[in-house]
Amino acid sequence: MASSIKVTAPTTDRNAWVWGFTPQAEVWNGRLAMLGFVSVVLIEVFSSQGVLHFWGLL
Repeated sequence: MASSIKVTAPTTDRNAWVWGFTPQAEVWNGRLAMLGFVSVVLIEVFSSQGVLHFWGLL
């Protein structure tokens, strides 16, 4: 006799917030670091001065 109950494997939410050094945290850290690096390069290219001079810190 075949069962009519469908069995599914438990799933985990890959986007759930987990504290600590997790693969998701490292991915976001890398993405934000890339954005920061690109923004610094663009500031230096378009303003013809370093970031610290651009912000008036030097």
